[in-house]
Amino acid sequence: MPEFRTLAEEKGLEEQRADLLNEMNGIVKGAKAETRTLTDEEETRFEAIKSEIKKIDKTLAAIEEERALNNKEQRNKETAKEKEERTFEAFIRGQVSETRSGEQNVTIGNNGAIIPVTIANRIIKEVKDISPILSRATLYSVKGTLKIPVWSKANTTHDITVGYQEEFTELTADAGKFTSVDLSGYLAGALSLIGKSVITNSQVDVVSFVVSEMAQKIAAFLEGELLNGSGSSAAQGITATSNIKKVAATDAIKADELIDLQAQVKQVYQQNACWIMNSSTFTAIKKLKDNNNRYLLQDDITGEFPYRLLGKPVFLSDNMATMTNDAKVIVYGDLKALSVNFRENIEIQILKEKYATQHAIGVVSWFEFDSKVTDNQKVAVLEMAS
Repeated sequence: MPEFRTLAEEKGLEEQRADLLNEMNGIVKGAKAETRTLTDEEETRFEAIKSEIKKIDKTLAAIEEERALNNKEQRNKETAKEKEERTFEAFIRGQVSETRSGEQNVTIGNNGAIIPVTIANRIIKEVKDISPILSRATLYSVKGTLKIPVWSKANTTHDITVGYQEEFTELTADAGKFTSVDLSGYLAGALSLIGKSVITNSQVDVVSFVVSEMAQKIAAFLEGELLNGSGSSAAQGITATSNIKKVAATDAIKADELIDLQAQVKQVYQQNACWIMNSSTFTAIKKLKDNNNRYLLQDDITGEFPYRLLGKPVFLSDNMATMTNDAKVIVYGDLKALSVNFRENIEIQILKEKYATQHAIGVVSWFEFDSKVTDNQKVAVLEMAS
């Protein structure tokens, strides 16, 4: 059975109804003008029009009823969100004395209060907005160990081969193999202190303030880990890719080296590719020119990004290394090359007593994540000379 949901479809039904009414009026007017009864054909068509109009009226009524139910459900969702935010803000301000039925959304524990899920989800959304590498990476949310299959050659000589063959000659059987990249979870935490003088100020939106503070802390940590990692016993950053372009100097980059770096990413992965670099590296590249004395770094006239380098958007990050010996200073490619297992149920707590001597409260977050490069063809890294 078809569903009539959009305004355009609804308008179409109303127009159909109007056309049918005009046709019905035309049949009646014709008979009146000629002072006669309806013909058998006109009578049959008149009854058919009545039936069609009745069906349209039922459909329009169903659309209106569905809209009313959806609006009611949306209002209920907004009301629940408002209740959680109101209760949470009251708890931070120390105003919680009695919770009405259905409003126990802040769970009191031994170490503080657990922030409602709606607040935690806002914090995660803020993190994605702040950190492009997290929003552009391949994201998973798996409780256990996640095994991502990767296809590769069995060894340097064994792979599936295609070539010309002669009749009655046996084909040589050969094959590649599947390996896997394992993503588990490493525990991480973030702590933000908020002064009580800020909290007691009625002009401050406490919920937005807490969300913003936690988002900045988590974003700074996550972006650094997803770019650089912290060794074998922690998450691996995208700069750990095996697709490396080593440049000739320890403190300078040539235009040709940037072109070579871009070429190390296969054409099929170029569509969503971008650059990530430190602001000091960006300043150096900003001065580079091509053979026609045109700057390589161009303003983005589309307005989507401030700058484009060799046709691709540029993102800046203080977490990227500066131009020194052996430093990995530029990431280029499709950031989906990095897979991130970012587990749900982030625990965020309010610590009211621990920092009372500092006239502050603490907002602490615990979460587990892991990351690894799962497709080295999608990304390339520029490394300075030794």
